Amino acid sequence: MDFTGVGQLVTVAGDGPTRNGIVFDTPSRSKVVVAVVDPGRGPIFLTVHPDVLAERSDEGPEDRALNMLIRRTPQPVRGAARGVSAGGRGNRGHTRGAAHRTTGR
Repeated sequence: MDFTGVGQLVTVAGDGPTRNGIVFDTPSRSKVVVAVVDPGRGPIFLTVHPDVLAERSDEGPEDRALNMLIRRTPQPVRGAARGVSAGGRGNRGHTRGAAHRTTGR
């Protein structure tokens, strides 16, 4: 599949059975995060290669559950890699550390 947009209806044809899914995120050219329904666990996210995806046009019976999973999951954060802040010193109003608090002696 050439272009995989967020929210696109897809079919995942990997190692196991073919499943209907909805694209949640595309972190890179070789990874796509797709919401699918696992028969044993319910709606989950899978990270797959874009080559195992095929576009589908009709909605399936599990799409409502997948949309609910996507809606309650926060969107991935871009730019900050592995917990590193984007630089700077935090909030502008807090440029220094807190002073030592005395015990009242």
